[in-house]
Amino acid sequence: MPSLLEALERKYGAKGEVNPAIDDIPVAIFVPKRSPRLSVPTLLVLNDCDIDCAGDANTLADKCADVVELDLANNKLSDWKEIFAVLEQTPRVRFLNLSFNRLSAQIQAAQALHPRWDSLSHLVLNSTYVGWPSVLGLLKALPALEELHLSLNEYSYVNLTGKDVNEKDICESCSRLNTETEPVHEQLRQLHFSGNPISNWWEISKLGYAFPNLDTLLVNDCTLTTLAPDPCDKCDDGNGKKKSHDAFPHLRFLNLNNTGLATWDEVDRLAKFPALKSLRVQGWPLWDRLESTEHERRLLLVARLPHVRTLNGGGAVPPEERDAAERAFIRYYMEKPESDRPDRYWELLGVHGKLDPLVSVDLRPEKRVQITFTCGETSEVRTVDVYRTVSDLKTRLERLAGFPASKMRLFYVDQDLRDAPQGPEEMRYPTKQLYSYNIRSGDEIIIESKLKHSISANSGA
Repeated sequence: MPSLLEALERKYGAKGEVNPAIDDIPVAIFVPKRSPRLSVPTLLVLNDCDIDCAGDANTLADKCADVVELDLANNKLSDWKEIFAVLEQTPRVRFLNLSFNRLSAQIQAAQALHPRWDSLSHLVLNSTYVGWPSVLGLLKALPALEELHLSLNEYSYVNLTGKDVNEKDICESCSRLNTETEPVHEQLRQLHFSGNPISNWWEISKLGYAFPNLDTLLVNDCTLTTLAPDPCDKCDDGNGKKKSHDAFPHLRFLNLNNTGLATWDEVDRLAKFPALKSLRVQGWPLWDRLESTEHERRLLLVARLPHVRTLNGGGAVPPEERDAAERAFIRYYMEKPESDRPDRYWELLGVHGKLDPLVSVDLRPEKRVQITFTCGETSEVRTVDVYRTVSDLKTRLERLAGFPASKMRLFYVDQDLRDAPQGPEEMRYPTKQLYSYNIRSGDEIIIESKLKHSISANSGA
């Protein structure tokens, strides 16, 4: 199997040339004053090359001195000594992807227990099966690390204590690792932890205590069944006194898609995260059990999450949608027994007051509306299904526009805000459904070509 150096030379040439020599063609030649090694790009991708070691240190250092992003995913690297040899010869690397290399062997204490690589800020270790002792060693050796990927590593617990796990440390009743986690790395801001078979939120909370300044956490596709602290009488870890959000005072983005969360209580717990602004909660069993449309579900979610600005991607929740959601939420629970009304109902009742009940509470928007479509000098009124996505709408407008959907930009004009100083709102998000713009009959959508904007920009330049 080749070394990193050999794989690099196969791709870029032994002397660093990217292009072969051309004979018998008169060309002007620029002769650089710097070494040919600079022909190796600063973003170096060597995936699926069967690389199993670093190669000659001096030659590798000469060729890779200016590399800042290094992608070595899907190779045969298994010895941390070789990984550290690569890092020694690439001193400017800020991003390193080692995903799908089998790195389950433990890092030796002599290799990585002191800071060594001050430039590396992004490390990707997805599906490497790297053990917790090695993760801890890497964290100590990478003081500037800001983003860490540990997805798909089959973790069933979190252990960043530096201590070996004994069977007595694992509770027979709840299967949790009974350890307390101290701060490990205060620089880390983003952690990708998707697809690990962890079902207990207390294990996830250990990540928050280990990384006290964490602002982005992805735990989608984990086997989480609740965000509750889940106290256990047998292991007596004092977890019952903790709250779901205690470990995450600075968390702004949280992805919980495709987890096993199944009650509105989980949403109410998320509302208490003090800094949470962006949240993803698609693919929950809860949504399968609700007899409601996607729009109704979104209104109930928006009303329960007063501080979340972005829900399941897309743009920010506009004030008018939040107001409508809170009023709909009040009316929805007015018809429920008082014992079924959540705390949020009483909070919103204090804000909006008691509302007149509706004869029939229907949170769904009008399904079909009449919209004026304008493209250049051409205008046409069409009836549109508000549950269509922006992408689908673009495809259906190709004949009217005269150019493909991929070259199309759409701008939404609210009939009541035609003269507003901010102008029309661009419909940027292809998967966003039309109803989320609060679109109604009489509104207008302007169709423009991306090419037109490109030509205008070039002319201005």
